[in-house]
Amino acid sequence: MNLPNILTLSRILMIPVFVVIFYLPVQWSYLVSAALFALAAATDWLDGYLARKLDQSTPFGAFLDPVADKLMVAVALAVLIQEYAAILLTIPATVIIGREIVISALREWMAEIGSRASVAVSYIGKIKTTAQMAAIVGLLAFPPGVTWSYVAIGLLYVAAGLTLWSMGLYLKAAWADLFPEAD
Repeated sequence: MNLPNILTLSRILMIPVFVVIFYLPVQWSYLVSAALFALAAATDWLDGYLARKLDQSTPFGAFLDPVADKLMVAVALAVLIQEYAAILLTIPATVIIGREIVISALREWMAEIGSRASVAVSYIGKIKTTAQMAAIVGLLAFPPGVTWSYVAIGLLYVAAGLTLWSMGLYLKAAWADLFPEAD
């Protein structure tokens, strides 16, 4: 167990704490849950940076890091869908969650056939993740109806658009393996 893996595990352990804080019947729950999510998002960047910088990449970390990311985002989007109870937020949130499921399955299948490198993380994916994390922090920090919550919803739509674009790039990279008879 090394520091990058501990940071990754901490993101998973933060999820139930985040949910409990979000639902506390106190005025500060929005800001504290937003700060906790932002902290988790920062550890996402930090664990990858430290794993590369300290040469501490491990198979366990390579497996757990995307799992922690997807759990964190899916749970945050789920509580936000419930909190906002509006199609305006539900549409981009379900696009993002759906894409994560599709790409996770695609990566697993591509690894199984020995073509994992063709579905590596893209630059668009990194921009998508940044927009997504910023949108979620904004949506958590500002309750429904506050002007900044609409700005965050707009950013979530940007993230959903980038999500679809990056999914298209992943599918294009895997197309020959998915449909070998089409060549």
